Amino acid sequence: MREIRRITVVGAGTMGHGVAQTAAAAGMQVALHDVSADAIRNGIEQVRANLETGIEKGKLDAAQRDATLSRLAAAPDLDAAVAESDLVVEAVPESLELKRRLFARLGRVAPHDALLASNTSSLSIAEIGADAARPERVVGMHFFNPVHLMALVEVVRAAATSDATVERAVAVARRMGKEPIVVRDSPGFASSRLGLVLGLEAMRMLEQGVASADDIDKAMTLGYRHPMGPLRLTDLVGLDVRLAIAEHLHRELGSDAFRPPEILRRLVAEGRLGKKSGRGFYDW
Repeated sequence: MREIRRITVVGAGTMGHGVAQTAAAAGMQVALHDVSADAIRNGIEQVRANLETGIEKGKLDAAQRDATLSRLAAAPDLDAAVAESDLVVEAVPESLELKRRLFARLGRVAPHDALLASNTSSLSIAEIGADAARPERVVGMHFFNPVHLMALVEVVRAAATSDATVERAVAVARRMGKEPIVVRDSPGFASSRLGLVLGLEAMRMLEQGVASADDIDKAMTLGYRHPMGPLRLTDLVGLDVRLAIAEHLHRELGSDAFRPPEILRRLVAEGRLGKKSGRGFYDW
């Protein structure tokens, strides 16, 4: 099984630059691509800021920071970056149409033995890779935010994904210092399906006046030792993102557990999307 040495990350947003940082810190050469040069530049600057915070907290030193940054390069030309990659990780917005178009392109320009991985949190890996050449090399690698701190990676296998592809994805996740779990290509996989049910029920409790947002979150952080409450987590992920996932799982699974609460729809309509907009269930 050939070792993965060169990675292209497509999408320089929150998840993309986090994957890029983690891979570069693990010793791999990383090309970071986005449709906007400004987005690539901002992604690399955010990596630098994360590394500086790590130095301030005593978790790494300046030499480690410099080595990580030396392995991270801007890649404005997607085809050129992908042509030399052992692994491509897609971290673009959660649009099935967008992801399918991208994977069709990746299937044409990536090396025949390169892994093509999607960071989707809930969309079908089989559908995302439907138009990619050699679907046996298409796999899900669902990282968690913030990527450089969170240990879990869901490795998602579709019906066509080969055993060798799963093994390589698991191996590279471990090289990044992550703990991979392997799940079947099913709506919401394991983490989004379980985590979303908790988040939506917390929203219904808030809607019904059971308790305040802060007290609902404390119930989970202090009572169940969750590192973050479900409403604060929703603010971090983005209310619009969680609404889209809830709508998708409600359609796919037909369970009222995933029916989006009215409070979620209302806040998204008002532009209260969480931390990224300054307000959600909390003020940031």
